Amino acid sequence: MRDDLFQQVLDAAREQGVTDIEAIVTTDRQALTRFANNAIHQNVAERNMHLSVRPVIDGRTARASTNRLDRDAVRAVVSDAIAITRLTEPDPELLPLAEPLPVAAIDRYSLPTAEATPEHRAQTVAEAIRIVEAQGQTAAGIYSTGDTELALFNSRGVRVAHRETMARFSITAMAADSSGWAKASACDHRELAPAALAQSAARKAAASCAPREIAPGHYTVILEPAAVLDLVGQMFLDFSATAIRDGRSFLNDRIGKQLFGANIAIHDDAAHPLQSGALFDGEGVPRRLLTLVEDGVVREIAYSRQAAAQAGVAPTGHGFPLPNEMGEAPMNIVIAGGDIPLELMIAESERAILVTRLWYIREVDPYEKIFTGMTRDGTFLVEDGKIAGGVRNFRFNQSLIELLSSVEALSPVERASGEETFDMVVPALKVRDFNFTEVTRF
Repeated sequence: MRDDLFQQVLDAAREQGVTDIEAIVTTDRQALTRFANNAIHQNVAERNMHLSVRPVIDGRTARASTNRLDRDAVRAVVSDAIAITRLTEPDPELLPLAEPLPVAAIDRYSLPTAEATPEHRAQTVAEAIRIVEAQGQTAAGIYSTGDTELALFNSRGVRVAHRETMARFSITAMAADSSGWAKASACDHRELAPAALAQSAARKAAASCAPREIAPGHYTVILEPAAVLDLVGQMFLDFSATAIRDGRSFLNDRIGKQLFGANIAIHDDAAHPLQSGALFDGEGVPRRLLTLVEDGVVREIAYSRQAAAQAGVAPTGHGFPLPNEMGEAPMNIVIAGGDIPLELMIAESERAILVTRLWYIREVDPYEKIFTGMTRDGTFLVEDGKIAGGVRNFRFNQSLIELLSSVEALSPVERASGEETFDMVVPALKVRDFNFTEVTRF
């Protein structure tokens, strides 16, 4: 079907005298079971097909899209894209369409996940609710399953495609004056362990009851992987040649310099077994493994085709579909871990704050990468190697540069799923001198 669809796009473009055209076809099926107050209250399913086309005409380009894929709709969207392109100002930096390059194959498709039924999700949710309810708590969350197919074609011969499944389970356990949270995602729903996630959330809610208030200040902090993702994940749009050229990256004048601690190594690795997504970018260019940070030194950044041509280097396969203002960015982040499990971090801490997750994260200083935000759903005081109880949530004001220069220990990595950024492969971090500025009201 995809080949036939692209042939229709190509024929419609040639009828109007256009020979250079790109098409992106996506098919997306998603099903979601939502629960709250210890009961399922929503079950929805959605299927979408989407066609997006981009001609290149005399140094101009533009894009038009449709979710109708009959022949008349295909001809109409091609005509719209051509008309918009001809009205667009020429871009002297625009490159011709990409040439075909080999893209490695990767299997991220799970048939049981694609075929997961509402009954399966309901039974899984019911078991999780029973675990939380048995502790006298109230459960809320979601369980979603779905599959996506993506194909990119162009008239110069690029033919790349990717399909994958994805499942996500998130649960919040709520007690009278405390809460606990857990979330996971995986291409195969059988890797999620929802019952274990429910048990974790319930334990956190129970352990953080009657939270005490302690003074804000600088503390040794143990950030669980979800908290690492939500905070450290804020900086990776800056690892972009376009962002650096535009002067909107904190890496300006810092590449090749010691920026973080010597124990920090970060890669962009689309082929990592815990990652997800396609092995090609928005123009069909293969994604290359990037060493973003090595021994605390910023080594590499992402280049789209256009940014690479301007810099006289090879593209890295991290460009977004054109036209766009962002250029490129690494999207498959892997922060190298260590060999100290979270439990040992706690056991070896005389006094620390254990943080489950963060929210309402906002940037304060773009160049020093200072962010503010709040803890939630499980914030604990650690004393003499043990969790001494829950504490009231804090607001923080923290530089990511200082944070990644103050890491004392790293756990083994896991795939982390949060709310603020895309999923990443990260460790838990033990960090000294984390800056809590005030106690929050909730």
